Amino acid sequence: MEIRVLTEADAEEYYAHRLRMLKDHPGAFATSYEETKEEGMEQMVERLQSTGEKFILGAFAGDRLVGSVGFLRQQRNKLRHKGFVLGMYTHPDVRRQGVGKALLENLLARVRNLPGLEQIQLGVAADNPAAHSLYASLGFAEFGREREALKLPDRYVDEIHMVLKLKP
Repeated sequence: MEIRVLTEADAEEYYAHRLRMLKDHPGAFATSYEETKEEGMEQMVERLQSTGEKFILGAFAGDRLVGSVGFLRQQRNKLRHKGFVLGMYTHPDVRRQGVGKALLENLLARVRNLPGLEQIQLGVAADNPAAHSLYASLGFAEFGREREALKLPDRYVDEIHMVLKLKP
């Protein structure tokens, strides 16, 4: 398995991957399948323009994208001590094989030494105990719960907020 930063050259494959994750797990992501379809490929190309403080990692089994996770650092002066894990997803046929953990470990290794970065936050759907366990195993701790954070056509989804403190 290879893990690397996705580039604009990966836009088509990432777009298909993202549509699948949003369609299969609408309660896990704030963006909807329909919104992403409407935005189209142009938005994917823009999303894949990386810097050290904003990037999307992809996990590849051969030449097939099987997982992804994003990182975004806050840009405002008073918020720059925080970064966010976004869009974590692994393809169903590679789950429980360490792909998600490898993606997160790679992400953490890339951002740990960013000057002034003190904490990394993420949100996880309360009805996704596997993801919650993965994050907890890497040192993320709960700091809050947002009731009815997402509204789907048939239900609400609570979101658990977690943080990993990098520096005291």
